[in-house]
Amino acid sequence: MKKILLACGLLTASFVVNAQQEISYEVSFPNAVHHEAQISMTIPNVPTGALKVRMSRSSPGRYATHEFGKNVYNLKATDQNGKVLNFKLTAGDVYEITSPTKTVKVTYTLFGNWIDGTYAGFDETHAHMNIPATFAFPIGMDARPRTVKFNYADKQNWKVATQLKPTGKDTYYAPNFQYFMDSPIEIAAYKTASWEVKNPDGKIQTIHLVSHSNDEQSTIDNYAEMLKKMVTEQVAVWGELPNFDYGNYYFLHDVLPEYAGDGMEHRNSTVIVQRTPKISGYESNLLGTFSHEFFHAWNVERLRPKTLEPFNFEHSNVSDGLWLAEGFTQYYGNLLLARAGFRTPENAVQGFNGIVNSVLNSPGAINFSPIQASQYAVFADAGVAIDQRNMGNIFTSYYTYGAGVALALDLRLRSEFKLTLDDYMRALWKAHGKPEIAYTMSDLEKVLAQLTKN
Repeated sequence: MKKILLACGLLTASFVVNAQQEISYEVSFPNAVHHEAQISMTIPNVPTGALKVRMSRSSPGRYATHEFGKNVYNLKATDQNGKVLNFKLTAGDVYEITSPTKTVKVTYTLFGNWIDGTYAGFDETHAHMNIPATFAFPIGMDARPRTVKFNYADKQNWKVATQLKPTGKDTYYAPNFQYFMDSPIEIAAYKTASWEVKNPDGKIQTIHLVSHSNDEQSTIDNYAEMLKKMVTEQVAVWGELPNFDYGNYYFLHDVLPEYAGDGMEHRNSTVIVQRTPKISGYESNLLGTFSHEFFHAWNVERLRPKTLEPFNFEHSNVSDGLWLAEGFTQYYGNLLLARAGFRTPENAVQGFNGIVNSVLNSPGAINFSPIQASQYAVFADAGVAIDQRNMGNIFTSYYTYGAGVALALDLRLRSEFKLTLDDYMRALWKAHGKPEIAYTMSDLEKVLAQLTKN
């Protein structure tokens, strides 16, 4: 009994400590018609010394710098009693509170009117949030848990979809900063369809299609049936599903011609924004993004280059491994739709022909390596510049370049070793993906040598 009481006491104490450290956000949408959200952040137990709060300049799944701070205004800082605290702007997106109190509350207005996988968007139909584009954060408190509460009672039929853990009363939880920043959020009157997938170890997990689109429920249900076939083929490559945190995976799907269009992978979810009037009538054309992004649940979310660890939210990571993380994913996205019966072999070959032609004939691939192409992503991946660049002569996309490497390796493994690229991906998953040990380029060579015994 004493041991039980001691365990209960320790558990209670840990909850209390977490609550005392928890950084809490609150979000409301009183002016969504003008694309604004009102956001507050409360930081308890602020350490002594100056407190720096900032917006992110990068985002998981993006590899270039993005200035999210440009959409923040009306920022104020107060103590727990509402007394104003002075701050100074030390950079365009960094606010330094020189004399913080034990508890600091920061409030601001955020403008968002770009619906894709990178930014935020608010209107009368939904709130679409990429976390780095939405939430400011205190520097140096990455280990602290986060909660976020949404206020949207005046929005008809809105509901929340996110990989964050629900704790009740429209409040959601992340165990730390990195998980929080990797957890996109959609709030809308969406339609959904879900299904369960059983892993070889017996664990059952649920996959959710969450669609904010002008479609009937029957369309969403039918589309989920198509996605099931795609998921089955992807699981066959790796041998199992990843262990999704909290047992769920979410396709967060926005469909409207006015949107920007995008696909963005996250640890237990993906944001897919597509520019068609609806899903109905466009089902097959929309599948490519789903196939690519879901493959990322293994490749890049867990099977991860060391150069992306830890993810830096103050500037972009320079990575040498995007040719595999993105390029191999690009190769499989098309291939697995053919295996699932959604593309003919002729369609797949046509896609491979385009890849080969690009790699063999583009100056970037002739003069620069896949690693160099990966490293150039800090300038190429939706990075904004107004001056002219010489990209046509120095850069071939690591998507295309890496897909070409994947195709070549697959053909060689088949012709010389009686293996396939699937065997290599499973070997990488076993060595680095499932245990989540980030890999180096030499690790990739080592696993391949062990597989081929060459």
